[in-house]
Amino acid sequence: MTSLATLLTDPNMQWILLGCILLGLSSGVIGSFMYLRKQSLMGDALAHAALPGVCVAFMITGTKSVFGFMIGAAIAGIVATFAISALTRYSRIKSDSAIAAVLSVFFGFGIMLLTEIQHSGAGNQSGLDKFLFGQAAAMVLSDVYTMAVISVVLIGICILFFKEFKLLSFDPGFARGLGYPAGLLDKLLMLLIVIAVVAGIQAVGVIMMAALLITPAVSARYWTEKLGVMVCLSGLFGAIAGLGGTLISSLGQNLPTGPLCVLCATVVFGMSLIFAPQRGMISKAIVRLNARKNLEQTVGTQPREERAL
Repeated sequence: MTSLATLLTDPNMQWILLGCILLGLSSGVIGSFMYLRKQSLMGDALAHAALPGVCVAFMITGTKSVFGFMIGAAIAGIVATFAISALTRYSRIKSDSAIAAVLSVFFGFGIMLLTEIQHSGAGNQSGLDKFLFGQAAAMVLSDVYTMAVISVVLIGICILFFKEFKLLSFDPGFARGLGYPAGLLDKLLMLLIVIAVVAGIQAVGVIMMAALLITPAVSARYWTEKLGVMVCLSGLFGAIAGLGGTLISSLGQNLPTGPLCVLCATVVFGMSLIFAPQRGMISKAIVRLNARKNLEQTVGTQPREERAL
């Protein structure tokens, strides 16, 4: 097992570590708004929809180009977003049903294309199957630069439109009444989610990207009632998941980075579920215990005749 100090001095390790931290940070910030808008499944749908985009990009270009794959995944994600919007607007299908339908159709189509490419003899060489679960070890310095730019853009837009996104998350009808372009803001938020998903598929894969979007946000919700604090905590939890997953993966033998990042995010969620000050299990148990004691004391101080009545 390689020592931690040796790993941290390795330039390749530093790139992967920085890339995963930036991915967790930006995913956590964007995921907060998805969670509050009850669109947790949207990230899952967009992540799965990226697979056919990657396959089609390979079939068109015939080369293993990460940039081309990202363009294909982004186009597929945007098409999936419009498909979900059209289903919910022009039919009686509920939002969660439309998301589930688009998710399954796009992912099934992606698996079909992936199988076809593999049967053609070029699939394994292209490494397309790595996009299912991610391959953080394949990240190079240019990928980290791309991740840094994407993270700065995503977080910068969230800061710039924080008031609008806040209003859209809690009361979109009131936002429309105030004259805010709720439709455009909604599409902007979906576009940011698509960008976050596309940026993360190389590191954690299309299947687990949804967990990195939602789990830090759910964990942060346990600790605070304020949106600003929640967004910051969610970004911090996402960064911790990226840091922990990368370090554990590097210290072990042939351990996948993406799944470990998701497991680290799940550990943070478990700690939040148990130890959060107001919503945590321990805090709620203490409140129930104190309430029971107060009730017993109140009943005990009453005269025996009143208790009999």
